[in-house]
Amino acid sequence: MVALKLRRSPSRPALLGLPWNQPLEAWPDADFVRLPAGTHRHVVRFLRHGDEYYALKELPPRLAELEFTNLDQLRTDGLPAVTLIGIAADRVDDDGEPLESVLITRHLRYSLPYRTVFTDLSNEVQRRQMIDALAVLLVRLHIGGFYWGDCSLNNVLFRRDAGALRAYVVDTETSEFQDNLSDGRREHDLAIAAENVIGGLFDLQAAGRLSEEIDALDVAEALTDQYRLLFADLTAAEEVPASELGRIQERLERLNDLGFDTEEYELRDDNGIVRFRPTVVEEGYHKRALARLTGITAHENQARRLLNALRGYGAWLAQTEGEALPEAVMGYRWLTERWHPALNAIPPHLRSRLEDAEIYHQLLEHNWYLSEQAGEEVELAAAVESYIATVLESADDERSVLPIEDDASGQTSGEPFDEPV
Repeated sequence: MVALKLRRSPSRPALLGLPWNQPLEAWPDADFVRLPAGTHRHVVRFLRHGDEYYALKELPPRLAELEFTNLDQLRTDGLPAVTLIGIAADRVDDDGEPLESVLITRHLRYSLPYRTVFTDLSNEVQRRQMIDALAVLLVRLHIGGFYWGDCSLNNVLFRRDAGALRAYVVDTETSEFQDNLSDGRREHDLAIAAENVIGGLFDLQAAGRLSEEIDALDVAEALTDQYRLLFADLTAAEEVPASELGRIQERLERLNDLGFDTEEYELRDDNGIVRFRPTVVEEGYHKRALARLTGITAHENQARRLLNALRGYGAWLAQTEGEALPEAVMGYRWLTERWHPALNAIPPHLRSRLEDAEIYHQLLEHNWYLSEQAGEEVELAAAVESYIATVLESADDERSVLPIEDDASGQTSGEPFDEPV
């Protein structure tokens, strides 16, 4: 017997045919695939069913229901988390003994656990990427009223974003939504994150995958500092003399540069002193602008990079054709004359290795590098040929990663799941 409760899964009756009357670890190995994963407190296995891939986590019914509710709310609120498929509850074995519930999620396409995406955290650039991604994730969650309670490197998936990384919540069984998340709760959540990051880095050092010269405490302190700076920039009140209102515009522009919209804010003039506080802050400023202009779906840093390329091309068109183009026309010209020709020139089996926006970002970087070497502008078509031959052909397929045993955790790597945010 089993009761399946599904979300965003209107036609998956085949899930009923799975051996729900057995503990998850007893299911035949042939039903499962090895995929990127961190370490887990509960039994977690990865199932390929038809053309789709699922993560199945077995845990007590109360925790399963809590995580089901949390993941559903995270996705409803547009916060970064894995995709909830459903929950299998009321399970019993052939003898009528109760079994734990199973939470069903689908991983994000092109997402990887930290042990795969961070090949060398001894490298300062990779450490900074990790710190920035975790800080942004925690800030977004806390602004949304979400107390995580278990932020760790194992409970996050990462996706590439034009030289940066985006972090997504995986595990929420210790979490809760609150109408007003107090500063004390935020700081407690931040302290848990810092402590868990320290533990994760110590594990890497014990496995010989991180230099002993890297001080895990310094990394955790940098995460804490970055979080507090970002949270203050997004939410703190600021008092500005009425003669210096330009400072408010500068802060709004800085928030936009960080990828956040300030759709509503409060201004109060009190005897020549203006008090300013953003009251609604939402991430996705650049990706919404890009989608509006081109229809392209991208992550925030990718979108910023593509918008810069689009506007640069528009400026070049205006100079060569003698008149400025309307924004909609500029977007159409860039799509038809730059974006589509470049991506269509890439063989399909190579194009699927990365998201389209990430490929185009890397292509722009490669074009700049070739132009610097040549001392003159290299045509985009030539850059595409060089990029395919020297970069993409040897790149890992991040949608379909071959299983690799992880010596430190005993976990394995394999194909990331489907469905982007």
